[in-house]
Amino acid sequence: MIQAIVFFPLIGALIAGLFGKRIGARPAEIITSGLLVASALLSWIVFLQVGFGDDSAKTALAVSGHASAEIFADPTKVELFRWIVVGDLDLRWVLRVDTLTAIMLVVVTSVSSLVHIYSIGYMADDPSRQRFFAYLSLFTFAMLMLVTADNFLQMFFGWEGVGLASYLLIGFWYKKPAANAAAMKAFIVNRVGDFGFALGIFGAFVLFGTLDFDTAFAGVEGAKGVTINLLGKDLDGLTVVSLLLFMGAMGKSAQFLLHTWLPDAMEGPTPVSALIHAATMVTAGVFMVARLSPIFEGSDLALTVVLYVGAITAIFAASIALVQNDIKRVVAYSTMSQLGYMFVAMGAGAYSAGIFHLFTHAFFKALLFLGAGAVIHAMHHEQDMRKMGGLAKKIPKTYWMLIIGTLALTGVGIPGTSIGFAGFFSKDAIIEAAYAVGGVKGQFAYWSLVIAALFTSFYSWRLIHLTFHGKPRASEETMSHAKDSPNIMMVPLYFLAAGAILAGAVFYQFFFGKVYIIDKFFAGSVVPNHEIIEAAHAVSTLVKWSPTIAMVLGFFIAWYMYIHRPDVPGRIARQHAYLYRFLLNKWYFDELYDWMFVRPAKWLGRFFWRQIDDRLIDQTIVEGLGRRVKDITARVVKLQSGYLYHYAFAMLIGIALLLTWAIAAGGLLG
Repeated sequence: MIQAIVFFPLIGALIAGLFGKRIGARPAEIITSGLLVASALLSWIVFLQVGFGDDSAKTALAVSGHASAEIFADPTKVELFRWIVVGDLDLRWVLRVDTLTAIMLVVVTSVSSLVHIYSIGYMADDPSRQRFFAYLSLFTFAMLMLVTADNFLQMFFGWEGVGLASYLLIGFWYKKPAANAAAMKAFIVNRVGDFGFALGIFGAFVLFGTLDFDTAFAGVEGAKGVTINLLGKDLDGLTVVSLLLFMGAMGKSAQFLLHTWLPDAMEGPTPVSALIHAATMVTAGVFMVARLSPIFEGSDLALTVVLYVGAITAIFAASIALVQNDIKRVVAYSTMSQLGYMFVAMGAGAYSAGIFHLFTHAFFKALLFLGAGAVIHAMHHEQDMRKMGGLAKKIPKTYWMLIIGTLALTGVGIPGTSIGFAGFFSKDAIIEAAYAVGGVKGQFAYWSLVIAALFTSFYSWRLIHLTFHGKPRASEETMSHAKDSPNIMMVPLYFLAAGAILAGAVFYQFFFGKVYIIDKFFAGSVVPNHEIIEAAHAVSTLVKWSPTIAMVLGFFIAWYMYIHRPDVPGRIARQHAYLYRFLLNKWYFDELYDWMFVRPAKWLGRFFWRQIDDRLIDQTIVEGLGRRVKDITARVVKLQSGYLYHYAFAMLIGIALLLTWAIAAGGLLG
């Protein structure tokens, strides 16, 4: 079954990619989408079997009410073939299936299958849609290889495969210069993070003597106190390895400093945005930290760095989203902010809470992206919210789908009850866990996330108001043709809306309920941290209500500024022009990186081109020395007259010179 889940997308990619033109667009769409739907159905079966199966280890956990690192259910492993054998290194290609894998299988295949179906309608007019569906399926296959990896090298294969597929999808419309630039930017920025990830894998091999996950996890205790020489200094091995691995997560999951590629990825078709930002590429970093949690748990410093980076990213990205006008960019920065929440949970040791938010976020973020795509589709590919307005009555189905996604993203619910949308349960769990960490870092993370929740509510409802409410700001012709998308695009939204409503309440207990339930559910997947979970449940009522208060405050500010007094935003922007431009230009990180890295790289490239290649090689060597050699050979060639007596005369002169030298040399020696 697991083989079918993983390889169905690859089969679809090969059929659509190699035979798409021969079989036609519609068969390619149906085959790839059908295989993804089958993969998704099988994934749910695996999820129910693995997560809720009644094996002896899980039963023991439930009865005892606690768990230790030794009481884990062994993951299911399916060996495909022997892969690499070098000396003592014997790597097998193994598909690892445990609860963490099963969760990711459900997220990846469910969202991907719905994106495939949605794309049948969205890409209906694109002449290259066979290639598009091939890329989508290849992307999904790479992500499935990543989440089923049983060793570092296998994970790296999926990791780089996702990066390659994202490059192809972001730059799908390769005739657009902006799409090409965005694809290159995503690829290059991720190479920075992946360089650290590769070094982390090398360090893990040095530290543990293996690339196998289970063997490495078993060696963590023995690796404590062991140092690694890095740049001439002896540093704690577990800290170095963890931070290098996290560098890879920062790139792939667009965390602060390595985030600049994510908003530009909007240049790809909207279904690509939903797939990258909801279920696959950006969640790879979160999954990796959760999978390698035994290693990260060996370094308090590494976990602290993860927490701080996540908290900074959450508030940083949310602040930028406050003033963006492109509907897809607002949702993109929202993704970056929510990923920050997930990393705060990882840094706090509440891994189950972070995976919970990854799980719920996949549904409501895919809903928001595909809903935004439906808006763009209705507005004839217009993405600027300032040119929308008054669409609630024109596209009512899309309107309510985005309302549901917004309610889930902003975390609407009643604390202390089981009433709430998906994001309410998972986001509040992370905020409570951050507060439970305590100390300076706990307070920093807590307040960063609460303020980010306020910003999230404001920019989310700003999007709704600018897009659907108020007077229409589009042309009469555009408004007259605006209508809801066909069912092939709307039905996937209905399924995602169901997940955005129910996923939090249904699965809360398994991710953030009683510790013994979490241990039973996650047995063998992540390191359990009972203290954080119990402390999070014990926080004060005010802490539990703080994200809800922030959410309500953000809603009323957005309503006041964009419905009650629509003149206020413009006046504030003029009064605080510097701050407005600072946020609108994304803290000027693109300009900063352009000055620090892009321009020097271009200068260096021009120097090697002009001075080394053109002047030294071409002019001096090829056209300089080469021309002198040509001149000399041209003169020497003239000595070849073809007359025998010329050659005989030259030989006589040579013999005379040789005899003269011999006589002179003999006289000198005598």
